[in-house]
Amino acid sequence: MKASPKRWQPGALHLFLIIFIGIFALHLPLLRLPFFWDEAGFYVPAAYDLAHSHTLIPTTTLDTGHPPLSATYLALWLTLGGWQPAAARIAMLLLAAFALTNVFLLARRVANSGVAIASTIATAVYPVFFAQSSLTHADLTAAAFTLWGIRLVMEARVGFAQLAFCLAVLSKETAIITPLALGLWELVRKDISSEIKPDTNKDTPTLPAPMLTRISRSAIYAVPLVPLFVWLGYHHHLTGRFLGNAEFFQYNVTQALNPLRILLAMLMRTWHLLGTMNMLALTAATIVAMRFPPVTDATGERQRIAIPVQLQFAAIMLGHIVLFSLLGGALLTRYLLPAYPLVIIIGMSTLRRRILSWEWPAAVMVTCFAMALVLDPPYRIAPEDNLTYKDYVELHARAAQFIAQHEKDAAILTAWPATDELTKPYLGYTSSPRTVLAIRDFTAEELIKARRIRPKFQVVYLFSTKYESSTWFRSERWEQLNRRFFDYHQDLSPQAAAELLGGKVVFVAREKAEWVEIIEMQQTSVEAAGRKLDRN
Repeated sequence: MKASPKRWQPGALHLFLIIFIGIFALHLPLLRLPFFWDEAGFYVPAAYDLAHSHTLIPTTTLDTGHPPLSATYLALWLTLGGWQPAAARIAMLLLAAFALTNVFLLARRVANSGVAIASTIATAVYPVFFAQSSLTHADLTAAAFTLWGIRLVMEARVGFAQLAFCLAVLSKETAIITPLALGLWELVRKDISSEIKPDTNKDTPTLPAPMLTRISRSAIYAVPLVPLFVWLGYHHHLTGRFLGNAEFFQYNVTQALNPLRILLAMLMRTWHLLGTMNMLALTAATIVAMRFPPVTDATGERQRIAIPVQLQFAAIMLGHIVLFSLLGGALLTRYLLPAYPLVIIIGMSTLRRRILSWEWPAAVMVTCFAMALVLDPPYRIAPEDNLTYKDYVELHARAAQFIAQHEKDAAILTAWPATDELTKPYLGYTSSPRTVLAIRDFTAEELIKARRIRPKFQVVYLFSTKYESSTWFRSERWEQLNRRFFDYHQDLSPQAAAELLGGKVVFVAREKAEWVEIIEMQQTSVEAAGRKLDRN
């Protein structure tokens, strides 16, 4: 009897190429966008300083204290690509493809190929992951290496996993969460070597759990602390600080350590992990599916992800929720980037185990994620949570173009990050640096202060610094807590700002809840004469 041909399974390289081509095609309209928000304010300038001044500590932007691997990676690609946004975005897509390849291999390892396919597609289109896939934030670099490390742990290649975790930590210090969470898990778990399927396709030596004590098994996860401490020591040697500058430290550490703020942050972080951007649909579907018995088909009862493995995933998720509730001034969803695929893998596996034709609800989940990419939810989000950031960047590019054409010699009053957009041509907004005066934001208090230095600027460039979409729920008490703990503020409307400053609106553009406005200040005869003499 002729043996049936062996079913072809793509290897890691084939998967990577397939995934990269797919996400490259999806991101093609975004590749030439100028740099957005923290890209322009921190990450790209840090890479620029490294490439041009050969310093690991940024000098032209805020020193955040982040380890240098992400900046080094960006500097290499931008130097080769001629400092064009497209070069950086393609570089990040390569990292995103690497992350998604590990999502597939991880899901296939702990579940099966069907769950792996569904989880990879769902992760790729989940709005937070999709948006971050071409943005130059260090969070994606750290997430890619972290997911690689988790996959290696599930393959019982714990020693090799530490290399991945070391690279993650050198990308962003907060990546230490995952190895520490896994290390703590090792202290309390029983032997789970029988719970993980042997990797018959690998001849790499493994670390058999029964031969290791709990302490020694846990201690190996402390290896990534070594490069982290080396970096912190190097940073302290050069700057006198272990972390970022005083402003950065106060915002992300000192100011965050308030019991009420920590409690509120934990609630928000839990929502960010299990609810935001239509993740609630998958969470709810998973809970509902748990009410059904496991499906029995021709191969027997469909298996779940091993409980110890699910608990390891849960430990990683909890670690992210706790640490980013204790630290970090801004409640940004991208900080949870390594944890989202774990939620999705568990959800898809549960649907497969308990729903006969599980592909249909899985397809609905993917559709929900895709819808959240382009539709605003009925609650407050950051522009980088979905494609809203594209609207922001395009509006700022139009405003910068207007300034270049009509306000060539003017001093411009504006706020960060437009201050960087107008002074650093390599960010993609302007061809030459402009003269700018910086204010904190566009609240009434800041604009009243700006009136006191009225003779120093001729143009005001206003824009939405907070994304104010329509919400179902508004509470004055909640708004007060946001202002107190999470740096929330409310800008004046374009009309009110123009009236307060006493200028003339010459340009305004809107896209959903985002807006930009250019105001020309009315000049006195003395000021006009002074500007004429300066030009001569």
